[in-house]
Amino acid sequence: MNNAIYSIHRPDNEPMMGYARGSRERNELEKELKRISSETVEIPLIINGKPVKTGHTGKVIMPHDHGHVLATYHMAGEKETSDAIGAAMKAKEAWLTLSWVERASIMLKAAELLSKKYRYTIVAATMLGQSKTVHQAEVEAACETIDFLRFNSWFAGQIYQEQPRSASDQLNRVEYRPLEGFVYTITPFNFTAIASNLNMAVALMGNTTVWKPATTSLLSSWILMKVFMEAGLPAGVVNFLPGQGSVISSVVMKHPDLGGIHFTGSNSTFNALWKTAATNLDKYKSYPRIVGETGGKDYIMVHNSANPPEVATAIIRGSFEYQGQKCSASSRVYIPRSLWPEISLHVKRQAKEIKLGDPADFGNFMNAVIDEKSFDNIMHYIDEAVKSPECEIFHGGKGDKSRGYFVEPTIILTKDPHFITMKEEIFGPVVTLYIYDDDKYEETLQLVNETSPYGLTGSIFSTDRPAMVKACQVLRYAAGNFYINDKPTGAMVGLQPFGGARASGTNDKAGGRLNLIRWVSPRTIKETFLPATDFRYPYMD
Repeated sequence: MNNAIYSIHRPDNEPMMGYARGSRERNELEKELKRISSETVEIPLIINGKPVKTGHTGKVIMPHDHGHVLATYHMAGEKETSDAIGAAMKAKEAWLTLSWVERASIMLKAAELLSKKYRYTIVAATMLGQSKTVHQAEVEAACETIDFLRFNSWFAGQIYQEQPRSASDQLNRVEYRPLEGFVYTITPFNFTAIASNLNMAVALMGNTTVWKPATTSLLSSWILMKVFMEAGLPAGVVNFLPGQGSVISSVVMKHPDLGGIHFTGSNSTFNALWKTAATNLDKYKSYPRIVGETGGKDYIMVHNSANPPEVATAIIRGSFEYQGQKCSASSRVYIPRSLWPEISLHVKRQAKEIKLGDPADFGNFMNAVIDEKSFDNIMHYIDEAVKSPECEIFHGGKGDKSRGYFVEPTIILTKDPHFITMKEEIFGPVVTLYIYDDDKYEETLQLVNETSPYGLTGSIFSTDRPAMVKACQVLRYAAGNFYINDKPTGAMVGLQPFGGARASGTNDKAGGRLNLIRWVSPRTIKETFLPATDFRYPYMD
């Protein structure tokens, strides 16, 4: 019998590889890029640990070369969804009764597999399937995924150790039970790390999942699923269901054993799921735990004490890395009139130097947006700016989808702080700048706070401490992750737990212990050593 109390080593963040020309990691990655691009993988469903092929298939293509098919995938229907729920429920009891450190050991092994054995595979698959530069893929598909797995294991240990005091005549304890039922996980295309975390954070705390991955990023998700299984994840703990969201959700959302939803994606989808859950409340055994990260309209606020080159670089990196396909990407910028001449020179120079193309060409800073629907949506917003007398295209503005879905890094100048591109999420390489009068700093802070319904990320650039403090106060609810003298992207696991409120989600902070708490339902247990034998109290005598 093992009576040990385990303590997981506090991890450090995974070191990032540089992939310099001639380096070993560069050579190994280039081999993987060549291998993966030369194959067409067949991706099945995984239900109860076994591959399932439905014959109803779709294609995974390279966004930067949409004639190139990377994989074909089988699509789940209602039967397969029901089977996956059954598998998740069947696996639940054995999984939740397993010691938490045994579950953590699987997570830590998966991290080691991704750090060493499959690092170049997951980076290459993310580059090709999601059109990411090597830097972006290394940062999140490798490092962030590994960090989630390691830090969550450490956070879990902290949670389980948190116990109430006991008096001399009693023993009190808290049991951190997983949620009753299964958890429905819906993952986005833009971050491989999120695809991993939405499942493994939930599983770590003793839950089982039905996983609906984004079909546009299925190659990297499939690799993750295989790594989970190789790490020792028992059959049925995570059930992998590519397919049409509406079909899968039609079965999941009506099921009485739905215990929770872990979601990252669009507001419209999240709102629809929440409304559907509300209409089915009388069917569920318990109220589903709903955790979601949705949209953003993230800002950079500039005070006239800011350093122009720093501001310009933040605009370029914050807006155009990964083609702006980050919920945290800077999308609106407020610049004081006195600094605009100098900032404009730096922004224009840097924007002109951006190269756009195939991620396998390491000289490119930007690649393609994810698919044609996204391309058309982004171009629609640019067209609105072109037509408006309130706007001018400062840089970019063109797109080409003949071979890949390429949109130029686009900078819009507007005289209207409420123009559509200042309010609505675009999810592409488009940033809108508004130039304000220096003496209207506090008024402009209110504009930032009130213009958009979102509250995900934002930043202030200032060397004036009182101005900085004022921005923090006024923008208290305008961002769940707030940055001082930095771009509003790049939160790191264990350092900056990530999430926002308002229309940006439930703010349950992935990358910290707060998210893990959402996947347990605590039970307090009190044991009394000498129970009372008479109902009367002393005051009654």
